[in-house]
Amino acid sequence: MTKPLKQIHLAAHFPGVNNTTVWSDPRAGSHIEFSSFARFAQTAERARFDFLFLAEGLRLREQGGEIYDLDVVGRPDTFTVLAALAAVTERLGLAGTINSTFNEPYEVARQFASLDHLSGGRAAWNVVTSWDAFTGENFRRGGFLPQEQRYSRAKEFLATAHELFDSWHGDEILADRETGRFLSDAKAGAFAHTGPHFDIQGQFNVPRSPQGRPVIFQAGDSDEGREFAAAEADAIFSRHGTLEAGQAFYADVKSRVAAHGRTPDQLLILPAATFALADTDAEAEELAREVRRQQVSGATALKHLEFVWNRDLSAYDPDGPLPDIDPEVGDDHIAKGRAQVRMYRDPLATAREWRELAEANGWSIRELVINTGNRQNFIGSPATVARTVNDYVQADASDGFILVPHLTPTGLDEFADKVVPLLQEQGVFRTEYEGTTLRDHLGLAHPDGIGDQRVAS
Repeated sequence: MTKPLKQIHLAAHFPGVNNTTVWSDPRAGSHIEFSSFARFAQTAERARFDFLFLAEGLRLREQGGEIYDLDVVGRPDTFTVLAALAAVTERLGLAGTINSTFNEPYEVARQFASLDHLSGGRAAWNVVTSWDAFTGENFRRGGFLPQEQRYSRAKEFLATAHELFDSWHGDEILADRETGRFLSDAKAGAFAHTGPHFDIQGQFNVPRSPQGRPVIFQAGDSDEGREFAAAEADAIFSRHGTLEAGQAFYADVKSRVAAHGRTPDQLLILPAATFALADTDAEAEELAREVRRQQVSGATALKHLEFVWNRDLSAYDPDGPLPDIDPEVGDDHIAKGRAQVRMYRDPLATAREWRELAEANGWSIRELVINTGNRQNFIGSPATVARTVNDYVQADASDGFILVPHLTPTGLDEFADKVVPLLQEQGVFRTEYEGTTLRDHLGLAHPDGIGDQRVAS
């Protein structure tokens, strides 16, 4: 029997300023003016995407004691932007990254329940942790939580938030929409939680929202992150550059869910993906090369190398050979607040590998960084990209993709206008939204016990 075609899930990531975006391009817009966010979101909704994804950083990144020149200065608060986007979109899901290390369950649960109400059931929470004391200094908690405890706190944080969402559970708790007066004797919102990280009790003051709980995302490739996603998440945000790597990750994470009493279809795998589109495959390859050159200036290449070498390399020529000195290994790092620091767990081995690559290919520092860090996932004509995206999904390398364009807010337009129609023609992507909530779009069941009547009308 022929296996039925999987339906593809598509989302759009509004990136911050980093080495994915090309802010020097004249077509690049603001990353703080609301018009950029609105334009981006409305394009995603026009293309019938599942959701928009918004990341958040809690401190400006530094390198050598100075603010890193590619970081975001003045990025608006995630909840504020998503709430505003709820007013200018109708069906698009609204996903935000909110940290579980430097926030509290009550306030985060209240904010997400409010967003779910304001959007009519379109809220999603990407639960992340933070390991570094540098970020913690903004909260007067620098170094308060050992790295090995961050997922322990995240699990309890999420469990506590679910208790708050569920404190308005059931038809016995009803209130009049206009007056807020309870229509039963039940004590709505009452909660009490005692655990290693949180000891709280009181009354949650936001009624059950349209989805009951926001859709839960998790981002992280570590074994702990995969296990956390298998146990708790509705979708996992990952990044794997090849079909084989995607299939391995997909099989591994899906195989873990049974141990937590779940089925594979209860967890979606949605990798981030960059792309370069042009009329022909050859033109797209040339565009991809040019974008990578724009993404990695000489100064950026040196900064990237410093992530591994943990030394000031400003005296080196980015168009010259790699340093012949070894990385400085230690707990104190030249780069602060950068996820890349944790990517290179063995800097000496990474340096050896990069030297071998540079020598074999005749690469300068800049050419090495261009060729090892920024290649687009999908490159080609619209037909080629549509075919490749579908091949990945049908081959169980993913359930869809979160697209990260190199330009905002217009970088999604070409994909929406030229690739999406081809996927629709193949019958693997919706032509219209069939439901109203993000859970509807993602094919996820609502939490058990949620009826249609949460609040009396």
